[in-house]
This record gives sequence, C-alpha cells and structure tokens, in this order.
Amino acid sequence: MTPFGDRMRNLRAERGVTLKDMADAIGVSPAYLSALEHGKRGRPGWHLIQRIIAYFNIIWDEAEEVVRLARISHPRITIDTAGLSPKATELSNRLADEIGKLDSIVLEEILTILDRRKSKPRG
Repeated sequence: MTPFGDRMRNLRAERGVTLKDMADAIGVSPAYLSALEHGKRGRPGWHLIQRIIAYFNIIWDEAEEVVRLARISHPRITIDTAGLSPKATELSNRLADEIGKLDSIVLEEILTILDRRKSKPRG
C-alpha cells in the first residue's frame, strides 16, 4: 500500500464510504480505486486528485497533504544515479535489494535522516 492509498482508505473508513460509492462519485471503476489504494497502480493524476479532494470536501492543509502523499506514492520508481558518486549508486542498489526486509523502525529512521537533511539550510 502507498502513503496515498493508506490515506484514501482511512478517509473512506472515517466517513463510512464504500469503495464502490467513492469510485462511482469520482468517475473511476471500483477495481481501479482498489488498485490505487493497494499500490498496484501508479500515482494518480492531478485531475483525479482534485476529484478526490472535492469528493471528501477537504481544504487547505489537509488538501495539500493529500497532494503531497500522491506525489510520493509511486509504487514502482526508477533512480537514475548516472553522474552521481559511486556511494549514491551503491545506496540506491542496496536500498532496492533490502527495502522489503526493513522493519518500520528502520524505515522511520531513514525517513528521519532524509527529513533532517531537507530542513537544514544549505550553505
């Protein structure tokens, strides 16, 4: 499941909405919506994201969060390390090999490191 799919499933559960009802309302098939929630489809396009936001009547920060989650929810990514250091290539390959074996604590530690790097001023 992707972060976006997890959020969609939680929104549906919070509001008591079935997969079929939501799919009908936003103009997709229940099978497509299920595949999107389970990470078996690529991230949704901008127009579908907007229909989902409108369907749940969410605004401001919560809508921005849904857009952010969609952006980081592509289930099959490619990392181009051409022109980067050998360490970058090693990290990419090792992460690809090991991601399925990492527990939630280790994943959270890695995400924390990345978030910390993002928030540091560059200089």
